[in-house]
Amino acid sequence: MEQQQSVQNNPLAVESTGRLIARYSVPSIIAMLVSSLYNIVDQVFIGQGVGMLGNAATNVAFPFVNICIALALLIGVGGASNFNLNMGRGENEKAKSFAGTTISLLILSGVVLSVLSLLFLKPILLAFGSTKQVLPYALTYTRITALGFPFLIATNGFCNLIRSDGSPRYSMVCMVTGAIINTCLDPLFIFGFHWGIAGGAAATVIGQIISCFMAAVYLTRFRSMKLTKNCLKIKADNVRSIVSIGVASFFNQIAMMAVQIALNNTLTYYGALSSYGSDIPLACAGVIIKVNAFVMAFAIGIAQGCQPILGFNYGAKLYARVRDTLKKEIIIVTLIFSAAFVSFQLIPRQIVSIFGEGSPAYFHFAERYFRIYLFMVFINGLQPIVSNFFSSIGKAWKGIFLSLTRQILFLLPLILVLPIFLGIDGVMYAGPIADGIAAVTAFFLGRHEFMAMRKLELSADVLPEIDVSPASR
Repeated sequence: MEQQQSVQNNPLAVESTGRLIARYSVPSIIAMLVSSLYNIVDQVFIGQGVGMLGNAATNVAFPFVNICIALALLIGVGGASNFNLNMGRGENEKAKSFAGTTISLLILSGVVLSVLSLLFLKPILLAFGSTKQVLPYALTYTRITALGFPFLIATNGFCNLIRSDGSPRYSMVCMVTGAIINTCLDPLFIFGFHWGIAGGAAATVIGQIISCFMAAVYLTRFRSMKLTKNCLKIKADNVRSIVSIGVASFFNQIAMMAVQIALNNTLTYYGALSSYGSDIPLACAGVIIKVNAFVMAFAIGIAQGCQPILGFNYGAKLYARVRDTLKKEIIIVTLIFSAAFVSFQLIPRQIVSIFGEGSPAYFHFAERYFRIYLFMVFINGLQPIVSNFFSSIGKAWKGIFLSLTRQILFLLPLILVLPIFLGIDGVMYAGPIADGIAAVTAFFLGRHEFMAMRKLELSADVLPEIDVSPASR
């Protein structure tokens, strides 16, 4: 009875799922788009101010961003999911403890990554696929951006907690403010001060620091509860629970990083054997990966925005609301990704031109890469949505499996095998094949979970669906 009363007082359990998705996902989408824009804006201004080698350098450095986001999701999503699941069960003190552990882990992981990256930077960049011509630019860029790793990780992780606390708009404002500052400083530093690629890196770090400061200020005045210094102690049990749920999102990002490293090395090797050379494919891949990441930000943003809705209602045993939320997520993401598919097929040259000029061979390769590699983009949103769904309801291993399907189980082997027979074209055809298989896998796993929740609804211990108005249904 006490749990039901607690649920009835929470908007996550009684408000229309459509309104909740809009309220939580729109700010989350904007935050993720802004996060992607950090890299796209740098790519645009560096491409215009430095040229093709500058674009290639940001591509080589991009796996570091994947690592930062992976750690932020591992800790942030895991912490936020545990926070919401315990709030849904009425265990507020436990939720408070998870919030504190999450904050401390985010700060610690950022500092460790920054130090390690700077100590071993050159061999890491060579392993990431840098050529001799690109390496000086990549070293300059990454030596500066590595100083911002703690702020990038903390900001993204803090924003998960802020959304879970019921303040998705503030989370969005934190990210948008940093992006606006980065966008304003990029042309000033690159063109005005003539700092070149170092200017783009400096603008990025300054934006990240300001975003992190704003997010940290919010955590001192949490809405749901008052956090104290004692909450910040890292508890082993909390760490295990956070990692067990957040590991699916972590592996998804790490898988993306592994694929990009393999992609960079494969493109430079087979590019050198083709008429394009090694640097053109590397530069084109940098542009296309950033554009695709921008589109994927919609799916990740919607998934993260819906995490509190899914986690709370699953914890409260309101399974009909969980199913309804997931259905609407999938429909919205499919519509957005279908629009991206049309753009990639019809205007790839115009998109690439935004990132600077290049030779006819450069644009020819980029257009083919866009049309072939991203041919199945219209169904690409299904896998991250369903993977995050499993993480949100505490079924981490299913989320982990799904996070590995497209990148590691399907795409990575295809990138390594197909070029043996098709040359550099094999890299392009690996994308749509992996996308199609991953989407089918996500569909059947999600469908199985739907059926399992229907069975749970028939059990005696499930709370009845709360219906306070027609809009709540």
